[in-house]
Amino acid sequence: MDVHGTVAEGFEPVRDAFAGNFAALGDRGAAVAVYRDGRKVVDLWGGTRDVDGTEPWRRGTAQVVRSATKGVAAAVPLLLHQRGELDLDAPVGEYWPEFKAHGKERVLVRHVLNHRAGLPVLDRPLTPEDALDPLRGPRAVAAQAPVWEPGTDHGYHALTYGWLLDELVRRVTGRRGAGEWIADEIARPLALDLWVGLPAAEEAAGRAGRVGRLEDPAPGPSGNGPRLRPKRAVTEAYADPGSLTRRAFAAITPFPDQNDPAHRAAALPATNGVATADGLARFYAALIGDVDGVTRRVRLFEAATMERARAEESAGPDRVLVVGTRFGLGYMLHGSASPLLSPGSFGHPGRGGALGFADPEAGVAFGYVTNGFRKTVTADPRAQALVRAVRESLRRTGTDVDTPQT
Repeated sequence: MDVHGTVAEGFEPVRDAFAGNFAALGDRGAAVAVYRDGRKVVDLWGGTRDVDGTEPWRRGTAQVVRSATKGVAAAVPLLLHQRGELDLDAPVGEYWPEFKAHGKERVLVRHVLNHRAGLPVLDRPLTPEDALDPLRGPRAVAAQAPVWEPGTDHGYHALTYGWLLDELVRRVTGRRGAGEWIADEIARPLALDLWVGLPAAEEAAGRAGRVGRLEDPAPGPSGNGPRLRPKRAVTEAYADPGSLTRRAFAAITPFPDQNDPAHRAAALPATNGVATADGLARFYAALIGDVDGVTRRVRLFEAATMERARAEESAGPDRVLVVGTRFGLGYMLHGSASPLLSPGSFGHPGRGGALGFADPEAGVAFGYVTNGFRKTVTADPRAQALVRAVRESLRRTGTDVDTPQT
């Protein structure tokens, strides 16, 4: 399998790891991009654009990135706060009065971002068709009672996060949901190939490849291979129809066809972002420093906003994912469930593959997208191999990044 693209001097380990993902970890089609101090130092792609096809992946091929969308969407309320338009410590009901029902008066805006709102499930799941309606998801969340006292514990809001955030943004701005806000205020100024709600013109141009499920790679001759088997408690939680885990991921039932153009066109800020690796990495580069935009150098987060985004808000056993997780405001932080470059990194994985993050101390922004999804939720071995290669590359180029403890 040929690897296409370029790497800057010293970043050859990333090329080797990327090729290794195809040779040993079963990647079918993927891309990775890395920025350092606002300059792109890795831009690689390979394989096919469709998980089940033969058409080659080309520069500019985009894919659905699942929950890596959450990290992009989280920038919207943080930027609204940065502009003085949203109070992170205000009750959600102050902006969205209908939300106050059923004991949700004490849910704060920050609880939406740090997964402490107590609303990871819907007692009445939406159908895939219902989920495309921008009104039905928020109405369902507004009618839902919390499953724990808001603010007292955390659990991953796998799907409901998107409706909570989208409606909150719409109420604050008066008209624009998160997808429109991202297009106008983030993607267009930075010339990002990144969408939450893929435009019809991009769909017609065939920008997005087809994603699908990959089987786990077979162990090598020695029996060694990536550890993909989840802990027993996690397996049991996903198998139990009554568990918070199963119910959280079943808030849309049955699971939508993520290759359906209608699904990709909808704005679901928890799950259906479409991005190139470069679009994802460039977004994170702009969170931590200046990046060349369309007409000027653009930095999205002021220093205080960046620190707010990555300050630990939730940590410990996750009531939904059944592993230890750490969250800032909208971003996963480095930990055993989601290892990143260093303890100061912040970002978000997508279930089964994609990953985007930034590391301010190293000046690094990273994006990986793939068309092949595995069973992993937060730490895919392919993305992890690339992160380790970035760490080795930094050492080669004179930046000693300590291997974080997990």
